[in-house]
Parts: sequence; C-alpha cells; structure tokens
Amino acid sequence: MTTATAGRSWRRALRRDWQLYSLVVLPLLFFLVFRYLPMIGNVIAFRRFEPGGSLLGERWVGLRYVRMFLADPTFWQVFTNTLWLGTLILVFCFPVPIVLALLFNEFRGRALKRFVQSVSYLPHFLSIVIVAGITMQLLATDGPVNQALRAFGGEPVAFLQEPGWFRTVFVGSEIWQTAGWGTILYLAALTTIDEDLYEAARIDGANRWRQIWHVTLPGIRPTMITLLILNIGTFMAVGFEKVMLLYNPLTYPTADVISTYLYRTGVESNNFSYAAAIGLFEAVIGLILILSANQLSRRAVGTSLW
Repeated sequence: MTTATAGRSWRRALRRDWQLYSLVVLPLLFFLVFRYLPMIGNVIAFRRFEPGGSLLGERWVGLRYVRMFLADPTFWQVFTNTLWLGTLILVFCFPVPIVLALLFNEFRGRALKRFVQSVSYLPHFLSIVIVAGITMQLLATDGPVNQALRAFGGEPVAFLQEPGWFRTVFVGSEIWQTAGWGTILYLAALTTIDEDLYEAARIDGANRWRQIWHVTLPGIRPTMITLLILNIGTFMAVGFEKVMLLYNPLTYPTADVISTYLYRTGVESNNFSYAAAIGLFEAVIGLILILSANQLSRRAVGTSLW
C-alpha cells in the first residue's frame, strides 16, 4: 500500500468513525498536560533553580545535584527504605488478590460469595486519609489492638512510634485496602477459561488442586504477568500519601522513602533542583525495571506488555 493510499484510508476511517476518535481527545489532552509537559521541568535537575526566577533555572550546573545526592547518606537511607517497602508490597500485596480470586471462584453459595466480595471491595472506596485514620486508631497505645494485648496479659506496643513496626503496619494496611479490588481483574480472567478444560482434567483424574494448578493458573497467567510488570514499574513509587499520614520523626529510620524525602527537600526546604535530580534518578530506575521485567517475561513465559 502506497503512502497516498494509506492517507486516503485513514481519512475515510476518520470521517466514518469520528465520534469514536473524538473520545480519545480528552485522555490525550490529559496525558499531554499532566504527564508529558511536566517532563520539561526535569531540566532543573541540571540547572540552578530559585523560586521566583526562571521556570527552567538560572544557570547550568551539570551533574552537581546528582553528585550531591549520591554522596548524601540520608538519600541512601531513604533509598534503602524505598527498596524494602517496594519489595514487601510486591511480595505480599501482589499474590493476595490472586489467592482471593481463586477462593471466590470456589464459592458455590451465590449470596455468601457476593457478601464476601462486597466486604473485601469496600476498603478500596475509602480515601487514604480514612484508611490511615482507621489504622492509627486501631494501633494507638489505647486502641483496640493494645487493649486486646492487655486483656491477654501482654504489654502495650507503640506500633506507630517504633521504627521496627512501620513496615508491617504499612504493608498490612495496603493489603487490607487493595487486595479485594485487585481480585476483579483476576475474576474477569477466570471467566474466560474454557469449562471443557476442567472437564478434561476431571476425566484424567485431576483433583481440585491439580485443576487449579494445571488449568486455572495457566488460564490467568497473561493477566498475572501484565499486572506484575506494571507493579514492578511502580516499584520505587511507594505510596506517598499513606507514608506521609502514618510516619513521624520517630519512624524516619524505616519509614522515610524517596517520595517523602523529595517533599521535605523540595517543598519544605525550597531545594527544588536537588529534589528534581533525585526524582529523575527514581524515574530512570523505574523505567529500567519495567523494561527489564517486560523483556524477562517475554523470554521466560512468552507474555509481555509490548
């Protein structure tokens, strides 16, 4: 097909389906204005920026701010905390929706299944502020959890003031808030599995566990791989809002992550160029992770995003 023929075909398709193409305009504008245009601001990672001055910085300083955060012990502490939280969220939060979806799929009582699904979905519709507030109330020194510990003869634990407990509290609240909603995609994927495969497995003598292992899990594997790649891509972007709401100076040693460190150095301390350099470093690592995960998935299981 020549270029002229392709151009005419495109124009005919546009005239015929212009209503459908018009639906794409607003999403494209959203990504252009709020995702791509702000990327221009990354240039201040290499320029000295002063509030009230030029939007793109006053003068070129090269890799000065990159060298600053690479030599900053505080940065490496928050970098390590980010890796820890990202790993824990990936290890514990990613498999839970899969397990829940498999359990929901085994329910035979329709009423019970709907009730359990509704209860598990509910936390997703609560704002992060409410989730953090509930968590803080439950784990306060005079909260229900510590009252239960006292009732069994134990000593109260300062869950929100001890650095060693922060990661457990954060990951636990994340599982509670996101696990139920994450099952929706897997339940949708389960409906696409051909029932004849289960029938063939039963004829071959496979029990329920073997049916799950050899039929169900392979059936939802493309969905699992896609979500895993996306989660790896956001590995470094640990939830800023929830960390900000749950942490305090006492838990900085384990709770302070890159996003909160950027907020303090960039917004509170007005060191925007330094914060931009760290943010760019974080974005580059995220890009490398998602590209690597996509390539590894393509070679290992034959499924990838692109």
